[in-house]
Amino acid sequence: KSMLFLGFLLIFLGLALPGTQGKVFSRCEMVRILRRNGFEGFEGTTVADWVCLVAHESGYNTKAYNNNGPSRDYGIFQINSKYWCNDGRTAGSKDACHISCSKLLNDNIDDDIRCAKKIAREAHGLSPWYGWKNHCRGRNLSSYVRGC
Repeated sequence: KSMLFLGFLLIFLGLALPGTQGKVFSRCEMVRILRRNGFEGFEGTTVADWVCLVAHESGYNTKAYNNNGPSRDYGIFQINSKYWCNDGRTAGSKDACHISCSKLLNDNIDDDIRCAKKIAREAHGLSPWYGWKNHCRGRNLSSYVRGC
């Protein structure tokens, strides 16, 4: 009986409390979204580059968050508060995407996409993202789009 009660209690708490996990896209969902939004060939990148980036930066999770000390990274593309979004906490934030960082944590990734494209356009590629540099650059990434 007590295990059953505990199970119900955990389910109730899981439904009642605000979730800390956002929408977690599947790999193929991400491929479709990126293709639909013109990422293939964008600034010399491929959809496979972007899927690899998202996989290593956020695990496809819209609510991914990483504290870097003086700044923080937000959302599915892990967009940084020092340069690209405003979290109201990062001193000297440039807010180049003109967006509140908290908007990068919701399930609608349209604004995340606009900002990620702005970053890639200004950098002429994906070099601002360490997840991409450390895990994707110069590698065969065909497995990231295979079967999608």
